[in-house]
Amino acid sequence: MSKINIGLFGFGCVGQGLYDVLNGSKGFKASIGKIAIKDPGKKRSLPEHFFTTDHSEILNNPEINTIVELIDDAEAAYQVVTTALKNGKNVVSANKKLIAYHLEELVELQKTSGASFLYEASCCGSIPIIRNLEEYYDNDLLSSVSGVFNGSSNYILTKIFQQGWDYKTALKAAQDLGFAETDPKLDVGGFDAKFKLVILTYHSFGTYVHPDKVFNFGIQNLSEYDFQYAREKGLKIKLLPTVQKIGDNQLALYVIPQLIAADHYLYHIENEYNGVCVEAAFACSQTFTGKGAGGHPTGSAVLSDISALQHGYKYEYKKNAQGERPEYTTDVYLEVFLRYQQEEVAKALNFESISEKYQGREFSYLTGVVSLQELIRNSELLEKSGSFLATTGQVFEPNKVGVKEAELVN
Repeated sequence: MSKINIGLFGFGCVGQGLYDVLNGSKGFKASIGKIAIKDPGKKRSLPEHFFTTDHSEILNNPEINTIVELIDDAEAAYQVVTTALKNGKNVVSANKKLIAYHLEELVELQKTSGASFLYEASCCGSIPIIRNLEEYYDNDLLSSVSGVFNGSSNYILTKIFQQGWDYKTALKAAQDLGFAETDPKLDVGGFDAKFKLVILTYHSFGTYVHPDKVFNFGIQNLSEYDFQYAREKGLKIKLLPTVQKIGDNQLALYVIPQLIAADHYLYHIENEYNGVCVEAAFACSQTFTGKGAGGHPTGSAVLSDISALQHGYKYEYKKNAQGERPEYTTDVYLEVFLRYQQEEVAKALNFESISEKYQGREFSYLTGVVSLQELIRNSELLEKSGSFLATTGQVFEPNKVGVKEAELVN
C-alpha cells in the first residue's frame, strides 16, 4: 500500500492519543483525512474541517483507504466495521466488545472482501500480545493464557491496596485519568477483561467461545474485609481472566479475581499496567507487561496496526486453520475464597470440600473447592448478595469419582 489515508471514527481519549503518536512518528506515510464524531458542539483540539457527523462521508469516500474505529458504542462500531470491510477498505479497531461478539463473522468477512482487519489495541493496551500469539506461538502447544487485562481495575486495586483509598475514590480517579470505560461496570465487573479473553483464546487455541457463555465476576463487591483477609495472608488481589487447557482437547475460560502471593508473576503489576502470561510446551512461561490503559499507550497499538497495513499484513488465524481445536468446557473445579453474609450463598454453591471457614456477625468466609458450573448457575446470587469471590489459582480436572480424587491441572 502507498500512502495510508485514514478515516477515523471517534476522537476521545484514544482518538486524540492516536493523532498525537501519528504526528510524533517519522518516516510514516499516513494521515487522517476525516474524523467522524457524535457531538459537533463539543470543543476539540483540531480545526472544524476535520470533523463530520455523516458516516457515509468517510465510508463512501474512495480516497480514504483505511478506517480506524475507536468509538464506545459496539453496535455503531459493528455497522462501521462491516460496511468498511464490504467496501474493501482495511480496518483497524480497538473495540473489544464488537470483536468478541462478532469475531467469527468478521473473520469470514475478511476472507470474502480481501481486506485486512487488525485489532491489536483491543487487548491489553500497548502490549503486542495478538501479534505474538499469531507469529511467535503459531506452532507451539499452549496450556494457558492469563493475566491482568484491564488497566482501570488494576489501578483501582493498586490504590486501595497501596494507599488505602476507598473503592469509590479509586474508581473516580481511574475515570478522571481516562482509564475507566464510560460505564464502569464494563471494567470493574470483568466484562472488558472477558471480551479480551475471548479474543486471545481464539488466537491462542483457534477456539471461539461466545462471551455470554463465559463466567465473569469482578471487583465491584470488594469490601474492607476482603483486603484485610488478603493482607493477613500476605497476598494481593488481582482481577485475572484465564483460559486453561483441560486434558487434551478441552478449554476452561473464566474471569475471577485471584489471591496471589509475592512470588506470582503478576504480583508487581500495578496501576494501569497490564501483564499477560503465556504457558507453552516449548517456550515455557513468558510474561508480557506494558501500559494497558490511556490514550497514548492504546494509540501506539493502533499506530502499530496502521504501520503493519503498509506491508500488507493480515492475521492468518493459524491455530484456527490447523483443524482439530479444543472444545469449551465448564466441567472444571476451582479452589476459591468466598466472603458472604447470607448462609444461603455458601450452601447454593455446593462446595465439594472446605479447608478454612470463619463465621462472624458482620461477615463470614470460607475457602474450598467449587465447580465452575455452580458459579455460573449462581452468578446473579453472588453479585446481588454483595458476596466477594476470588480464586487461589488452583484448578482441578474432575474424574469419574469426583473432585476429591481429582487431577490437579496447575
